Amino acid sequence: MLSTFKLLRFAAYTALATFGVVRAATEDLSIYTDSALAQGWENWSWSSDINFAASDLFSGASGSSVSVNSSAYAALSVKLEGTFPDYAGLRFDIAGAQPDLTIFVQSTVDSGQSPSIPLSAISKTVTDGTFSSLLIDFNALPGTGGQLGNGTWDRLTFQAGGNGALYHIDNIVLVSAIFITPEFLSAEPITNNVVAVTTVGDVDLVDVKVTLDGKVMKVTNRTTFSPVDTPSKTITYLSLATSFKQGTLVIASGNTTFTHTLPAVQYGSIVQQVSVPINPHIYGVNFPTSASYIQHLGVPISRWGGNAVTAYNPFGGFTNAGNDWYFENRVSDSADDWLGWVHAAGSASMLTVPALDWVSKDASSYSYPKSVYPDQKAYDPYNADAGNGLFPNGSYVTPVPHPTNAYTPWNTTMAQQWLSGLVNKPTIVTIDNEIEIASNTHQDMHPELMGYDEELSRVVNFSKAVKAALPDVLVAAPSTCSWWYYWTSSIGYTDNTAHYNIDFIPWFLAQMKTQEKLAGKRLLDYLDIHYYFQADTSANDAAAKALRLRATRSLWDAGYVDESWVGTAPQNHQWNPTAVTLIPRMKTLIAQNYPGTKLSISEWSSTNDNDITGGLVTVDALGIFGKYQVDSATYWATPAEMGPVGLAYWLYRGYGAFFGSSSAQVNLANPNPNTLGVYAGTDGGKKLTLVIVNKDPSAPVALDLANVPTGAYFLRHFGGAAGIAKWQTTLQLKSSDYLVVPPYTAIFLRQN
Repeated sequence: MLSTFKLLRFAAYTALATFGVVRAATEDLSIYTDSALAQGWENWSWSSDINFAASDLFSGASGSSVSVNSSAYAALSVKLEGTFPDYAGLRFDIAGAQPDLTIFVQSTVDSGQSPSIPLSAISKTVTDGTFSSLLIDFNALPGTGGQLGNGTWDRLTFQAGGNGALYHIDNIVLVSAIFITPEFLSAEPITNNVVAVTTVGDVDLVDVKVTLDGKVMKVTNRTTFSPVDTPSKTITYLSLATSFKQGTLVIASGNTTFTHTLPAVQYGSIVQQVSVPINPHIYGVNFPTSASYIQHLGVPISRWGGNAVTAYNPFGGFTNAGNDWYFENRVSDSADDWLGWVHAAGSASMLTVPALDWVSKDASSYSYPKSVYPDQKAYDPYNADAGNGLFPNGSYVTPVPHPTNAYTPWNTTMAQQWLSGLVNKPTIVTIDNEIEIASNTHQDMHPELMGYDEELSRVVNFSKAVKAALPDVLVAAPSTCSWWYYWTSSIGYTDNTAHYNIDFIPWFLAQMKTQEKLAGKRLLDYLDIHYYFQADTSANDAAAKALRLRATRSLWDAGYVDESWVGTAPQNHQWNPTAVTLIPRMKTLIAQNYPGTKLSISEWSSTNDNDITGGLVTVDALGIFGKYQVDSATYWATPAEMGPVGLAYWLYRGYGAFFGSSSAQVNLANPNPNTLGVYAGTDGGKKLTLVIVNKDPSAPVALDLANVPTGAYFLRHFGGAAGIAKWQTTLQLKSSDYLVVPPYTAIFLRQN
């Protein structure tokens, strides 16, 4: 039976009075209905206990279902003897205690794969013992809103997360059409005199009525927009003859009404004549997926980094991610090729050079085979003989394997040879990645605890090799993993004591200044650190989301006591130790110990890429990086282009947009950084850009900003009731004395 579903997006609709229909194939295609896969479908599952004729629980009158018990990262996976490129969506019934599943569509013909679709993006109310009937619209994929698109699709996979998944699934069908009920989804005020209306289906907006305190606000213009990569989602901007002000705003159409309480105004001013330069490299990411990704998000610098590059063997094309993935060697992409296509896409590059004594020797060896170490905590679900190097109690497996089991020697001479032969030269080179914790992440090749002196020696020696091979390249180090290791080493505070009780980063900077004198040239151009907010926001409930949004204050605010262990047990010898004050603190340490060194943050994260608050945190942080003059920053790892974090990058830079060459001064009469961020960009005192992020989940904010010119502006926004999409339009700003930003929304306004 084909049900009627209310969906958030549509691709096409027929001119029917009450509903639209997305058409694709001529009839539904069953995958599973009763006791077995339908004809033409093959079982390609792995590491899962599957019963295709389970009779303990089933949906409707089918008499059976598929019971699935998948171990970590295992999957129910089915493949068609043919392709299914023309279907509208996938329908299935599922029961289980909200199983941790990710769904994706694949092509075995060309290795294509759809965006990953978490089951939680479709429904968060799947329960054990009762089936939920769910639908994936291939024109509006849950989680991203993107399209499956044309392809030689022939495989469907339900993959478990790290804790496995236990569930029943029934009535799996590719549907030929999806009926869409026209619906008025949201309407909210934005900027000075615009109402943004989102709809699905063929909704008539002619009778929309807008009133403020009971008085009608005349609609003077309508502009409709559908994002190019999510064309099924539509927004219509209603320009009003008069500006908003404090009061009760009502937007009504037929039986649908949206009511907003417009608040008292907050006062501020923008001073374009007082500004500081913005280094565009603050908008970087790790491992962009493609040239189009770089262009769509405007990524100005891309990093080749992470734990896997520590063991990268450029002469063989192999690598090993250490304890990130069972200490297994694997094939790696070519760094030189990566540099080539990244540069061709318009992005600068940050390349990581291995600086330990070993790199991967081949594409198949691993350090902890079960045949040698039978008592390990976990084994690779794809390779049952490869262990994680931990005993069941979490301690490291002993004896330590000999490095030659998986690795081959590496040294500065080999690094220099590799770099000298690069066809494509990197912009910045980092000396390895988080090697202060190599005894953990790469315990199989470097089981010894690394101290101050060893880390300094490795940075100095490999930096000399880098500069010899590439005299004009800039070097960044030590790429320290977190707040704790800014101040000490893996050896611990006895190492501090052995170095005059000086914390690691100030000691390192002073030593690199000395090394410049000895070498006759700079061996360190950037102090490079990784920063991850320390507060626990894993619950992702209302309190955790508010904390996540407050945590950006740790980047700059000396009055913000960190809401984590840092705020109670900072464990360092620094001033004001319970306030991170990351950027001003690091700049002060640079000024004190090695002036002229730039600041790079080559890994950082919002703490939740899939939640709207993660996107708002990213907007806030990018504004802060510009305001406080970070020199380079690359997000870890690769935010989904159409996810909340990806949209933050799009907001500032996507498709050629430009925030400004300088960050202009913003003055707020009563600033509240817990709920509001306001950033101004300028180009030599001209072409004002504003980015405003409202971190309040329920209340709009209204601003009266002096020195904001009226006239034509380009508007971008995401979040709020309008949702996660690349919304944009051009508008006429009639006044700047009442600018509205909806709850949980970020906006970008660029003066034309």
